[in-house]
Amino acid sequence: MPAEPAVPGTKVIDDPVAPLWRGVVALRIVTFLFAAGAVIVQQDEYERAWLAWTVLGAMAVWSAVTSRLYSTDKGRKHWIVIVDLLLTCGLMSLSPLILSDKQLLEWNTPLITTIWASVAAVAAGVVGGKRWGFTGGLVVGLSTYLSKGQMSVDLMRDITLLAGAGLVVGMAATTARLSAVRLAQALRTEAATAERERLARSIHDSVLQVLARVRKRGLEVGGEAAELAQMAGEQEVALRALVAAAPTESTVDGEVDLRPGLQLLATPKVQVSTPATQVMMKSGVATELTSLVREALSNVDKHAGSEARAWVLLEDLGDEVVLSVRDDGPGIPDGRIADAEAEGRMGIAQSIRGRVASLGGTLELQTGPGEGTEWEVRVFRKGALT
Repeated sequence: MPAEPAVPGTKVIDDPVAPLWRGVVALRIVTFLFAAGAVIVQQDEYERAWLAWTVLGAMAVWSAVTSRLYSTDKGRKHWIVIVDLLLTCGLMSLSPLILSDKQLLEWNTPLITTIWASVAAVAAGVVGGKRWGFTGGLVVGLSTYLSKGQMSVDLMRDITLLAGAGLVVGMAATTARLSAVRLAQALRTEAATAERERLARSIHDSVLQVLARVRKRGLEVGGEAAELAQMAGEQEVALRALVAAAPTESTVDGEVDLRPGLQLLATPKVQVSTPATQVMMKSGVATELTSLVREALSNVDKHAGSEARAWVLLEDLGDEVVLSVRDDGPGIPDGRIADAEAEGRMGIAQSIRGRVASLGGTLELQTGPGEGTEWEVRVFRKGALT
């Protein structure tokens, strides 16, 4: 069974579950001492005391080995934990050869491994998360039942505790890994934002001021200089949008912030408005929505006239994201879209409607002669298919 991925595509330098591993080592030492005390107290009643001491010696060696392994990153491997589980169950299975029939029937007489056996289930939870921990607890519990040879209320209690302990420790390990990654992402975002602000101040004091001066002077001179002024103005807007765009960041769930891709579409004729906070979407959904807006703006450029302006509005409503693209062009006459599709021009049908359909969203068009055009796309976060 594969372990729960802590952070796909992200590397964490320090092991966030290292304290849990130290707890596993401490638990192994303490439980071994308990097992040694149990053997000393009950050795006179064993059927084969020599075998009890042999098993205890094997437990001592394995405790030393795993304590060493679990104290280093190289030793915290899934296969080592699996070996730990198998060896623990194997040693436990020798209990019927060691304990007398009376001891096996008595609920207060522990098996030869006693509570030392629970450490393997805890280690499974630390290395693989809640599924590994729960499964490890069930495996040790099943081995306990097979060694005892009969089911009882006390045995059911022990199995429940073993599975529950592995589950809880596994949940704690998963939470620790996710928290560490989120912290690392937050620190990277903070660093990227600080660097972006520094660059913005530097650019504002140099490049943007030069572009603004060229645009102003070119408009004053007129003629060919006016064309240069227009180009300088466009570059100024594009550069401002690039500097102001939020830093791209992904999450442990493969989500990205939708805002940066949209903010980079801003031009002197296109105004983009986004929330101040992140709008996280699945990576594929964010790419499709950005492409959809780019196609809608391309249609504005082609069909609404050179003087038409456009506005892009992004709204985050929690369960759904609303994206609107509006222009002040002449609008789309009735039947124009159907005629275009009949003629084989499938730009709107495929690039806009097709994308919205693939995302499981809804699309609304408001237009008319002299009223401009507005596309409104709604995509539910849980319903997005990409």
